[in-house]
Amino acid sequence: MRTLIYVPIIHTNADLGSLAADMTKRAISDLGEDFWQRHRKTVDDFWNVISNYFDSMNIENVKVYQDGMMTEGEVARAIVDEGVKSGSKNYELVSKLLSKGAILVKTEDFNLVKKERDKLQTLIQKKPLINKLFAYAKYKLTKDRLLRKRDKFITKSIEKTLGHGEKGILFIGAYHNIKKWLPQSIRIIEVKDVEKVRKYHKLLPFYEKNKEQFKILETYLVSNIAV
Repeated sequence: MRTLIYVPIIHTNADLGSLAADMTKRAISDLGEDFWQRHRKTVDDFWNVISNYFDSMNIENVKVYQDGMMTEGEVARAIVDEGVKSGSKNYELVSKLLSKGAILVKTEDFNLVKKERDKLQTLIQKKPLINKLFAYAKYKLTKDRLLRKRDKFITKSIEKTLGHGEKGILFIGAYHNIKKWLPQSIRIIEVKDVEKVRKYHKLLPFYEKNKEQFKILETYLVSNIAV
């Protein structure tokens, strides 16, 4: 039996690279400075909880699959190091796992990731409202299809590289649907409920109308995980 520890992630600003400044500006405009800072603290605490979960685990030779990781070897390690320098909680954890003997595996297809990132960049940078709406409509038409292609590629990467009796860790955005494509021969351990992480994302822009539900999700995200 193969085992995959499934970690649905919440991206921090440091994970967004060149998109971070525009995304932050837009988020503060939509949500307000105080609530945006509250969200950032929740995300930081979420990553601390995830990191603590792995502290007591034997990580030697465990394979790590990372959202957006399009290469492996020294280049992949350099990408992780750059992520750590920029303040990425995700890459800080990956780096810690690698230092304990984990193995970073190529997870994604370069062209598919680049296509989605380019479309998102175009959407964010559109200034007049009519242009932004048009770009958003185009993005919506292709987003699900691109995400499905990425999910299938990620699944094949895991199937091909995770051997019998081996353990892997997948760090993946909550809107991905990898579980749907994974074979039954892989046992999945879900560190945090994907649906709850996804719900948090969805309610974020509508916090004012869903305060009680949002607070419950916040509490869940930062709660300790039983090993």
